[in-house]
Amino acid sequence: MKKFILSIAGIGLFALLTWCFTWSPIPTKTTETTVNTESTSTQNEDSSTAISTNSDDYSSSPIYSASDLFTSRDLEQEVDLEDAIYYTVEDGKNISISKEGTYVIQWSAQEVTISVEVWEEEKVQLVLDWVSISNTSSPCIYVKQADKVFITTTDSENTLEVTWEFVDDWEVNTNWVIFSKEDLTLNWVWSLNINSTKNGIVSKDDLKITWGSYTITASKKAIDANDSIRIKDWEFILNAGTDGLHAENNDDDSLGYIYIAWGNFTINAWDDAIHWVSYVQIDDWEFVINWAEGIEGSYIQINWGNITITATDDWINAAHKSESIETAFEINWGYVKITMWEGDTDWVDSNWNLYIYWWTLDISARSPADYDWSVIYSWWSLIVDWEEYDYVPNQMMWGRGGNMGDMRGWRAWFMH
Repeated sequence: MKKFILSIAGIGLFALLTWCFTWSPIPTKTTETTVNTESTSTQNEDSSTAISTNSDDYSSSPIYSASDLFTSRDLEQEVDLEDAIYYTVEDGKNISISKEGTYVIQWSAQEVTISVEVWEEEKVQLVLDWVSISNTSSPCIYVKQADKVFITTTDSENTLEVTWEFVDDWEVNTNWVIFSKEDLTLNWVWSLNINSTKNGIVSKDDLKITWGSYTITASKKAIDANDSIRIKDWEFILNAGTDGLHAENNDDDSLGYIYIAWGNFTINAWDDAIHWVSYVQIDDWEFVINWAEGIEGSYIQINWGNITITATDDWINAAHKSESIETAFEINWGYVKITMWEGDTDWVDSNWNLYIYWWTLDISARSPADYDWSVIYSWWSLIVDWEEYDYVPNQMMWGRGGNMGDMRGWRAWFMH
């Protein structure tokens, strides 16, 4: 009888331990634009439950599709100049465009602003043809009102710069070389160089860039938009005193997203290379990122490509910046080489979840990862300081003095 009672007690104790170590619900991942209504306090109330587990059942799909984000005119790489109006820039003489149409801008000058102010339903296309404009205090291109403005070039090299302190236009802070209050598209830009004592390019709505070669040097932000930045088929060299790419909408935290597809980036930024509020999706690219924090925002999805990163802070920081979406970092297919500087730096810092599928991650870092809830991974390779791992060690657990290997062993055993 005693043996029977001891057996029942042993079974009960084992069941209790099993429940304690395995009851940790993992939120279902989704790629819809409104996925998580958890508050910050809920997401972080028990970060000690972080787990690392392999799952062959997880699947992923892109958040955005290029076909949904760009119109045929956004992607059009030839301009019909048959009915175009031609302007030659002259020192100290501004150009004001007040009618819908295509305008070719030519020659070199100082203290010139090309302003666009047409009806709200009208579109304007500016074609830069061997243009060089140098101003001391005002934007080179200023879009005040339009449905949309397109900036294009001929097969030519073009330069726009502001060399001194910007002067605001009444109550409007116009400290950008290209400043647009409306939707702005740059397409078929053969070569455009932008230099600024403040900021480079901004759209207060959506900013789209399709095909071209850009070199932007700015003491603050290089590229900025309120609602979205959408980039496809490009080559960028960005040197920024703060952020390289920045998208943020203070009124709607489901906006302020960034989509990047097919191209090459070199970003030297003293703050974030890429900063946004809601989603960032990067498809099929080559990235070289130096300085400060690499990519910061709520949900980060990277699909295909190769990345070389040198960062003084976290490379990826999936931070809770939006109440509308899940906080997570997701990476699908490709190769990443990351070198982190000494200090409290992580190759990824996710305030909630981490998803890794079909990737090789080659990392030199003091601490490889910091995730608050869970990591799901499959068909991947992780190398940290020349040592291969079959799980994702968590810097957070090491910080508590725990043994992540032991924690992983308990968790993985019960999860499977």
